Amino acid sequence: MAATDRTGLFFALVTGLVGWLLLGQLATAATLPQDNVDILYHRYEGGGMVIDGPSVLVRKSAGPQVSVSGQYYVDMVSAASVDVLATASEYTEERTEYTLGVDYLYEDAILSLGYTNSSENDYEANTVYFSTSQEFFGGMSTVTLGYARGWDDVGVVGNDSFNEEAKRQNYQLGLSQVVTRNSLLGLDLEVVTDEGFLQNPYRRNRYIDPNDPTNFILDQPERYPDTRTSFSVATRALYYLPYRASIRGEFRYFSDSWGIDAQTYELAYVHALNPRWTLEGRARYYVQDEADFYSDLYAFENSQTHLARDKEMSAFSGTTLGGGVVYEWKQTSLPGIQRLQASLLVDWLDFSYDNFRDVTASGEFLPGQEPLYSFDAFVTRASLILEY
Repeated sequence: MAATDRTGLFFALVTGLVGWLLLGQLATAATLPQDNVDILYHRYEGGGMVIDGPSVLVRKSAGPQVSVSGQYYVDMVSAASVDVLATASEYTEERTEYTLGVDYLYEDAILSLGYTNSSENDYEANTVYFSTSQEFFGGMSTVTLGYARGWDDVGVVGNDSFNEEAKRQNYQLGLSQVVTRNSLLGLDLEVVTDEGFLQNPYRRNRYIDPNDPTNFILDQPERYPDTRTSFSVATRALYYLPYRASIRGEFRYFSDSWGIDAQTYELAYVHALNPRWTLEGRARYYVQDEADFYSDLYAFENSQTHLARDKEMSAFSGTTLGGGVVYEWKQTSLPGIQRLQASLLVDWLDFSYDNFRDVTASGEFLPGQEPLYSFDAFVTRASLILEY
């Protein structure tokens, strides 16, 4: 299956991890990251899919102004989701990702440049990115600008003649502000433009059988517009409480040229039990409208110019509840290790779809009267960070 089939699940996994990281990164001093080795194991299980694998990141300074990094990331996928079972059988595949990056410190600014390659048996993605972060007013304000450009090659297993391309551009603007000694505010703007083959070559739409209105046919390929522009704005607030704890709130609004509007609300809490042990927890709610051309069931074949039955294009909502524990050991007695951090974080996700129906449900149902689809999932992340 193409990587686009996992976009929503990957988004849930990555935003969960980023959410934890942002708890302490709304504002940082203009210093290079510490030399470290970061080892992560992630696992997503739910909705008939299991995605897991390791990630290893190594960062090393090259003088007082330059830091280089390399990352290896693996997704091993076993899928028997409702989309897969409706038209095919369970499949397994592996995606590998490599990233090389360099950070350059110049006075109160950090410039970052990097390249990422992601590869699987029917999808190849290449991305270059650049960002610069500049401090003002003695470190009280930080402005970040970012740009990324990607080139994707889309294929189909068993069809060597199928070869499509997609191009992506990402523009980011961020501002973080120290408001008081205990509070920070952040504002992020993002614009993404996509062009080319943007649908999944495997997914099919369904329409009412013209010879039998009590039945449907599920064999019409998806057909998306060849361009998409999206805009998002996020605001975050972080407040340090007087008893070795902090609380963070976030709101994010998303809108695109396909008619999807979405909102995200999140609240997170971190509590240090002592200098080494920290507990974390968060709650997140996500809701979105459907794309203009989405339908769970079309009246007849080719009834629209653009067609989509991807559940991620439908109207749905999702709730995430997460928690975890972090152990940190500074100035360790381990040879060459200045700091050790180990963490175990678990999220429970629950998704409910407003107009996507489960055609695999057992029972006798007329087209369009099947049960609405819903599922839950667990995301687990175990990591070990060694600073040297």
